[in-house]
Amino acid sequence: MVHVYNCHPFASQQIVQVEQEPGLFCSGGGALFVVVTGGCKVEAYNLEQEGCPLICRFGTMGTVRNIQYSKIGDYLVTIEEKNSATYLRAYTNWRYQAEERSRVGVRLLGHLLRGASQRGGAQMEIIEIPLSERPVSVACCSVTGDLLVGCENTLVLFTLRRQNQENLQNQSQQNVQSSSSLNSQQTFGQSEGHSSSSDHSVSILDFERSVIMHIPNFTPKKVALCSGYVAVQTELEALVLKLNTSESDALDESCDMSKTDLLEDQSDLLLIPRQQELLGSQAKNCDVPVSIEKTGLEDKGQYKLSYVLFRRFTPEFFTGCSVEETQLHSMQLHPLFTSNQSTSTEEPACVFCFFSLPSAGYLYSLKNGVELLSAYQYPERVLEAVLTDHLLHVITKNALQCFTVRCAAVAARIEEPYIDTTMKACPPSSLEVCALRMQLFIGLRSVCVHGPHVILLSTADTQTQEEPERVQQRRGLHLKEHTTLAGIFLAVGIDPTTTPALESFLSRPFLARRWTTSPPKESTPTGHGWNLYVVDTVSPLTLYNEMVEYSRQYAETNPSAQSLRHLLSEAHLLLCSSLLQTTEQTHRKDLEEALRENCAQLGDCFSRSSQKDCHLALPYYRMSGLSVTEVIARNRPLPSSPHSYGLGFLFYLNHYLLEETEEILSQESADEVIDIFSQSESSALISVCASPSMINISADRTLQVLHRLEDTAGVSVPLTITMATLALRLDDLQQFMQLLDRHAEMLLVYGFIEEPRLLIHGGGGGSQAYVRPTALTQQLAKSQPGLLVAGMVALHENNKVQLEQADGVFKELGCENCLLVDFWEATLMASSQDAVIQELLFRLTSVYIDRLLCTNPDKRSIFPQSPLRHKSLKSADDLINSCSHYGALYPWLIILCPPYTTSCLHQEALHKLQSLLCGPLSVGFVLPLLERLSDETMWGFSLHLLCETRRGRYDSSIGTLLDRCPQAIIAYANHHLQDKHLELWWQKLLPELCNRTRASADNSILLAALKETLVVVAAETNPTQFLELLPDDGTASYFLPHLLTCTQKHLLA
Repeated sequence: MVHVYNCHPFASQQIVQVEQEPGLFCSGGGALFVVVTGGCKVEAYNLEQEGCPLICRFGTMGTVRNIQYSKIGDYLVTIEEKNSATYLRAYTNWRYQAEERSRVGVRLLGHLLRGASQRGGAQMEIIEIPLSERPVSVACCSVTGDLLVGCENTLVLFTLRRQNQENLQNQSQQNVQSSSSLNSQQTFGQSEGHSSSSDHSVSILDFERSVIMHIPNFTPKKVALCSGYVAVQTELEALVLKLNTSESDALDESCDMSKTDLLEDQSDLLLIPRQQELLGSQAKNCDVPVSIEKTGLEDKGQYKLSYVLFRRFTPEFFTGCSVEETQLHSMQLHPLFTSNQSTSTEEPACVFCFFSLPSAGYLYSLKNGVELLSAYQYPERVLEAVLTDHLLHVITKNALQCFTVRCAAVAARIEEPYIDTTMKACPPSSLEVCALRMQLFIGLRSVCVHGPHVILLSTADTQTQEEPERVQQRRGLHLKEHTTLAGIFLAVGIDPTTTPALESFLSRPFLARRWTTSPPKESTPTGHGWNLYVVDTVSPLTLYNEMVEYSRQYAETNPSAQSLRHLLSEAHLLLCSSLLQTTEQTHRKDLEEALRENCAQLGDCFSRSSQKDCHLALPYYRMSGLSVTEVIARNRPLPSSPHSYGLGFLFYLNHYLLEETEEILSQESADEVIDIFSQSESSALISVCASPSMINISADRTLQVLHRLEDTAGVSVPLTITMATLALRLDDLQQFMQLLDRHAEMLLVYGFIEEPRLLIHGGGGGSQAYVRPTALTQQLAKSQPGLLVAGMVALHENNKVQLEQADGVFKELGCENCLLVDFWEATLMASSQDAVIQELLFRLTSVYIDRLLCTNPDKRSIFPQSPLRHKSLKSADDLINSCSHYGALYPWLIILCPPYTTSCLHQEALHKLQSLLCGPLSVGFVLPLLERLSDETMWGFSLHLLCETRRGRYDSSIGTLLDRCPQAIIAYANHHLQDKHLELWWQKLLPELCNRTRASADNSILLAALKETLVVVAAETNPTQFLELLPDDGTASYFLPHLLTCTQKHLLA
């Protein structure tokens, strides 16, 4: 579907004062090149000046059949005929003819002239480009300046070179030894000035044959070249190829000889191929074989060929269309650069391919995946079409018409990765195109475009004397075709005269018509009028303003109309396309301001849109730069309007209030938001009230709204917490407590998970974002710290807040020494993430050591700490019973550090640290922390001994324990000297006790320990071993009872 809008894209027009009737013309480099009828003279006119004055004129060496201009290198290339021969020539330095210089140099490709050329190219040169086949069409690359020539069954690519004067003599003695990569982005500046003959930096243009591609039975009518893409057009087929260089020695020989032979064998048959469209990798399945011929000039690798696009059309005979009405024309490859690219150094971000039938045009995007962007359905038969960045210009016999294009939609998505997210938006490339107001002319024949200038050639009478003869020939062919087909049907037993459908089918002429056309019609002396127009298009900003003015007609009648949205989307793409091409800051600033205005208008459209695309209101309003208050004002329904708030507007408000922004709404705006959601989406009121942007809402008024919501929707935990928060704002602590007491603590925790912003604000920017506590959090820290810690742990475990962010919340509350540690302990109990567990173990170990140093009763601490505000939520016993990371205290630790010998806080910290060391904690990373603790105190000694024991150093631990606290040795041995360490009872402990008892015979503690040790040794050894363990100087009467016990056990065994 093509939309039609009454917007006029043309500003003015003027007539070029051409003395003779134009035959062919092209434009570029600020000039219009006109080949007068007869084809042996070219006139150049200045398009940049009023009246298009003549720049220069020069003669050609033959009758020009095709002419093209290259911006890169500022040269013209022509296909000329003379004496029944066809030539390809390039004209360089043509601007020197403006000084009426008669000197013109003619040379062959690759052979540079001496004299004037060596002095800096101060004369026009004609370069003869020899070809083995007759050239049919020619094209220049707008990116590299390379030249593509289409011959019958062959494409030849010439690379543009710049030969320096230093190489002139060498060039005349040796052949070219290398050719550069096809994708090389060499550029040759436009030589608009006149170079001095003494300027040795001036270089001379030349061409080098790079690639020869053979396409059997495929005669191109038109070719195009752009940044390595090669496009070929026949009467009914369009083929796009991509040439790249490959480091491998083998070429990508795509020619399938079987296909070629098949086509040759069937050359005498009439084949009507089916319509076909093959995109991307599927294009290689077409029946058009292409092969590359080696030129011997490859130095950086071989050329590799890949198929990009193939499209075939078939004449619609059954609808009465003739062959002429189904011929392709206007093949074009169009590059587009983004605003952050330089056309002189980079490949284009996008490359588009356009070709057209008389009834329809097709625009494809080639890079980053081949895609059909738009199909243009013309209202009448189109003769030619030209694609530009902003518009598609087409001509019919009597009108010039413009269509919008989707190139900017593709380029914008390449330049801006955030498009199609909640941050930015752009109309899709699949958006239906529209036609703008047409400009009427008489007898249009041809069109070309240069910048804002559209050049048109019109003739009042295009009928030639040959037409009557062709009509007679066509009638004769028609009769022959009818007879041939009728004979075929009769041969198979079908009489076509008995079937009206077959009779109608046979009445159409197509059998004797091959897929060929007659040469282009040339003007004859019978023509009685012609004009060459230059029509200037308006600036994109002016056209945008006209589109906006036109859109107001829809906005007044139906603000949610599809046509209004479509027209504003067209205006958006027009501005985007202009921004891609504009670098001048003043003009760019105006375009950006217009784009913001357009985004606001699109946001208004989508805010009232249906559910399918209402989400687009959010990115467009963001791109507009409007504040929330301004957006609310734009979406207020009129008092007389029956419409309520749109889904897109509610979607925008929801997302805005869900995200953490710095914009705080005033009380008036915040109350209006509450009214909006209470009327349109009451279920979202809890989330709205929890938003930090709504901190200025009227608490009393909002509490009444929530009470009404509770009456209608029922009681819910998040709603109760929200109401409690509002009661807290009113300083009604009694109502606050009553509301919280409605639900158990665990249900309240689930409420915090459902709406985290009841406890914290911030965090929308990721794990590093700043998070701050709410007023409810501050109150819970005072009155219900357990609920606060449980809520924060739940948020952490559900990825609503990160560990560092939670630390910041407790530090801002001033609870870094109490509730923060409680939070770490509770998180350690709940977490299953290994990284979090290791981090928490390290933190808790450090905190416990700090507390031990802070509460040391033996001496004043040198580590000042703020006092604890309240008792820990979890005692050591609670942690041991509920957390696997806290182990049960070893019995000997109770003997070393009996309870009630130190303060309560010190004892709690000691037991928690001892419990951690008794658990699965790896003591390796704890040792550096324990260096801060002295082992002079018994509690310090117990921690160091724990670490030594956990490291398996039982020998040394037994000795140090006997030195410091022998009464704990049996408890220590009973707990640790088991299984594989059982032998330490008699290998280490028994000798130590014997020696120490001998030295201190009256030590009852050592004697008791020795007695217990002998009991264990007697139970675990046989009599012989026991005798060997006895000391030589021991008292027999002391050991005899244990020996007797050992012997009796052995006998029983």
